[in-house]
Amino acid sequence: MKKEPPFDASKEKSLTGLRREILEIKTLYEITRRMGMPLPLEERMNRALDVLHENMGMERATLTLLDAEGENLTIEIAHGMDTQALKKGRYKVGEGITGKVVEAGEPIAIPNIGEEPLFLNRTGARKDLRRSRIAFICVPIKIDQETIGALSVDRLFAGDVSLDEDLRLLTIISSLIAQNVANYRLREQEKTKLQFENTELKRELAKKFHPANILGESKRMKEVYEAIEMVSRTRSTVLLRGETGTGKELVAHAIHYSSHRSKGPFIKVSCAALPETLLESELFGYEKGAFTGATANKPGRFELADGGTLFLDEIGDISPNMQIKLLRALQEREFERVGGTRTLQVDVRVIAATNRDLEKAIREKQFREDLYYRLNVVPILLPPLRERREDIPLLVSHFLKKANLENGKSVRYVSDEAMEYLANYYWPGNIRELENAIERAVILCKSETLEAGLFPIPGEKGHPAAIQLRFAAPADGEREEVSGDLPDAVEKLEKKLIQEALQKTGGNQRQAARMLGVTERILGYKVKTYNLR
Repeated sequence: MKKEPPFDASKEKSLTGLRREILEIKTLYEITRRMGMPLPLEERMNRALDVLHENMGMERATLTLLDAEGENLTIEIAHGMDTQALKKGRYKVGEGITGKVVEAGEPIAIPNIGEEPLFLNRTGARKDLRRSRIAFICVPIKIDQETIGALSVDRLFAGDVSLDEDLRLLTIISSLIAQNVANYRLREQEKTKLQFENTELKRELAKKFHPANILGESKRMKEVYEAIEMVSRTRSTVLLRGETGTGKELVAHAIHYSSHRSKGPFIKVSCAALPETLLESELFGYEKGAFTGATANKPGRFELADGGTLFLDEIGDISPNMQIKLLRALQEREFERVGGTRTLQVDVRVIAATNRDLEKAIREKQFREDLYYRLNVVPILLPPLRERREDIPLLVSHFLKKANLENGKSVRYVSDEAMEYLANYYWPGNIRELENAIERAVILCKSETLEAGLFPIPGEKGHPAAIQLRFAAPADGEREEVSGDLPDAVEKLEKKLIQEALQKTGGNQRQAARMLGVTERILGYKVKTYNLR
């Protein structure tokens, strides 16, 4: 009969140690995996603490963190503890075992909490301490040597359990928790910073576009301010009318930031800048595969403006087909993306703007009458600069300061001759043209004072850039009649002036613009409008 080998106590002890090491590795792997899940921090920590119970038999694993002031400790997450017990788990630094661990930054292991006077059992989660024979282990959680909290567990008293081994394991786990908490705090700080910057930016925008910062003290501008204040309190669609350069976009911003929608987005679309197909996808968005190049779903400007304001600039230039689609979106507050079938609904306040004569466009069947009435709920007419000449000195002063700041100049004054010159000019490009003229003069100025000669505005007698433009007499020597209402007569005269200028300059729009006293951009727009190419 074969004899059994003698019992080797050291070998059994070695086997037990190997099992413990394997179990610890498995536990650390599982905790690391659960902490890396794309979940909120609290959920990740809960799942990690569950592993201590499942793998290591540790009860009531508890994560306690310091508050922002660094004075009080609160149980944030605990395994096997109800909500009422969690609410009771509050300590001051230095109070109880957990408080001592956080205060000293060193771990503590209590073999029997029933015999430990420092153990407070404030949560009431452990009953009949003397008979239950529970060991309590608590380790600090540190970020860059700073203790931010503690990790603690209960361990049922047993002779084969080494508290030193548990301390070592929990210290490793606490470092993993510290990394997660540090990353979470960093993200929260960045989030708070971005939210603060976003709030400050919106506050600055609201301040910038507040009607008080739209310059002008003339009677005509006061009427505009009253209209802005009135319409800002409503949900109505607004139509801004006025020539190019009168500040329609600035007024649209002012309406938005003065309204209850000021915290929502302000989205702008320049309708004349896009062809019909692109404009539709910009306004309403498109679905993946709707056309070549549509590789993903894209929300349109209506969706992006939900809860805020959509500014449709140059609305008079959209095609008849787009007018129909826009009318439906305005009436029903619903639409479908290009290539989509799902009907979307949005809460958007629409502000439209145009420098075109929409009434004439309606008569000529170029603009839908029903869309006009849908847009023209509250019209606001912005006066051209020539009808508010008393505001020119105020505007000149503002643009002078702005040009100095942007160009590193220190021009302080405007001569009387220059101011008179600016006040008497027609300003076909309105405020935008005035701003450009001031900036150019500041750049060219070699002294502290802007003189009249720095403003190359054509059409003024004696100015070096002046070019006189006269109509050729009719061939039959008879007087040419201009008939029709005033807008038609002005349009005919403007068209003829442009034709004459283009003929004299051989079609050179830059020279023609100088002759007419307008910017090249404005002339280009007029040439396109009157189809003079």
